[in-house]
Amino acid sequence: MPVIIEPDPGSIEALAPFLPAGSHGINSADKLDSWLAHRTDEYAVVIGPNVSLDEAITISEGLRYTRPSTSVILVRDGFDTDVLYRAMQAGCRDVVRLEDEEGIRDAVQRAHQLWLALHGGSGTGKTGHVVTVFSPKGGVGKTTTAVNLALALGDGGSRKVCLVDLDLAFGDVAITMQLFPAHTIEEMIGAEDLLDYSMVEGLLTRHEDSLMILAAPAGPDARDRVSATLIARVLRTLGQEFDYVVVDTCPSFDELTLQALDETDECIILATLDVPTLKNVKVALETLDLLNIAVDHRHLVLNRADDAVGLDDAKVEQILSMPVSVPIPTSTDIAAATNAGTPIIVSQPNHAASRAFKELAQRLSSEVGDSHLAELVEPTEDDSRNRGRRLRLRR
Repeated sequence: MPVIIEPDPGSIEALAPFLPAGSHGINSADKLDSWLAHRTDEYAVVIGPNVSLDEAITISEGLRYTRPSTSVILVRDGFDTDVLYRAMQAGCRDVVRLEDEEGIRDAVQRAHQLWLALHGGSGTGKTGHVVTVFSPKGGVGKTTTAVNLALALGDGGSRKVCLVDLDLAFGDVAITMQLFPAHTIEEMIGAEDLLDYSMVEGLLTRHEDSLMILAAPAGPDARDRVSATLIARVLRTLGQEFDYVVVDTCPSFDELTLQALDETDECIILATLDVPTLKNVKVALETLDLLNIAVDHRHLVLNRADDAVGLDDAKVEQILSMPVSVPIPTSTDIAAATNAGTPIIVSQPNHAASRAFKELAQRLSSEVGDSHLAELVEPTEDDSRNRGRRLRLRR
């Protein structure tokens, strides 16, 4: 993915629509070395218009020798032949104007093609999207949401989806789907440098609905032996083979969860209508802001959305300063379906909760440009009224 170096957040927002989903922005060149050290597949560094030309030249000259397959794209408000000459001498692959949307997209595409050619790629590159389901509080329905969302994105096998259980101490994905995996992520410990898809594929468990599962270890002791590097490489490897990689995380900001969030394209933040959870979610959102994780790619999902408890989604949006993307209604049918080992979206596809999960899948597909799921949900009159109300709240 490309990374943007730009001190002005407004300029990052201006550039982001022209770059692939999952692109990140950093506000200082000082952070670039540490950023690239942990991301071997960054194929483009986009230098924003508010980075001085001298600093941009220094960055480009450094990358020309340390990462020759990573293209430097210099974005300027305007430039003359002297700027163009100096940039090309320093090794910049492209120099484009900020208002040249097509030029920026083309430059990034050329950078990707060059990276694939130099690394022996087939020309297709990473096609998958990592969707991480996270909540700072346990017991809010995170695993149930991850399972049903993965099934909704898979749409009966028409999309390749892998569900990764990263709650490594107490993961429940397998038991929720009544699966008894013969292999888990634990078997990859120590194989970070040898990891490829053939190795990962042998450890996956297939669900009857064409969903692939990478299960958590059977015992909690394995968590301390799983490294952040392994998590990063597993998610990147799966992203090259699957359309969507859905990640169920543990309810804390440990090193492995942070790594998964760092690899994420779209982040689902799960909350329920109780004050302790909302307080924790608010702190979590502030933490994500500080870490610059999934900015503009977060989706707030309100589980057990029942107005009878004294809070509604409008109040939640006011507390969290973030719109509710999809409310999932309270229903004992969800728990019954989970206990039966058949998720609600499979056992009752027309249930209100199933429709909510499908709507969430539709929103995610729209974010990443996947038109296949654009009409997954036919809105009812109630759906349209609720969506219109949420749109007014966003405005």
